[in-house]
Amino acid sequence: MESETFPEELADALVGIQRLIRRRLRRGRPLPRLRGAEVELLRLVESRPGIGISDAAKELHLAGNSVSTLVNQLVKDGYLVRETDPADRRAARLLLTDSAAQRLADWRRRRSELVAGQVSRLDEADQEALRAALPALRRLAVTLHEEAEES
Repeated sequence: MESETFPEELADALVGIQRLIRRRLRRGRPLPRLRGAEVELLRLVESRPGIGISDAAKELHLAGNSVSTLVNQLVKDGYLVRETDPADRRAARLLLTDSAAQRLADWRRRRSELVAGQVSRLDEADQEALRAALPALRRLAVTLHEEAEES
C-alpha cells in the first residue's frame, strides 16, 4: 500500500539532491555563476542548435520574456550567440559559443564525478536500489513532461 506521504517524500528527495548537487558544483567556479534556468537553456541550445526563443520558452515551460531575459544575459556573458533567422528576419536563432560548450562539458564531468563519488560511498544494496529505480524515474520524467506539454 502506498504511503500517503510517499509523493511528497519523493519530490523532497529529488529536489534536495538537485539543490545539493548544484551547490557543490558552484564551489570554486568562475564568475559569472550560472543559474539553473541558464544551464537548462544552454543545454537545450546545445542539443538543438539554432532553436528560436519562442521554441526554447515552450520547451522549458517558461514565458517568452523570461527566456529573452536569459538569452540577453547569456549573450552579454559570452555564452550564447543570437543570429537572425534567414527564413524569418524577425526571429533569432540561438547558438552556443565555444566558451559555453567548454563550460557545459566541464559541468557534466564535475557532476558525474561528484555523483559517482557519493554513490560509491553507499553500500551495494543502496547502489542497486538506485540503479533499479532509474527506469521508473525516467518514466516519471516523461509523464511529467507530457502533462506539461498538454497544458
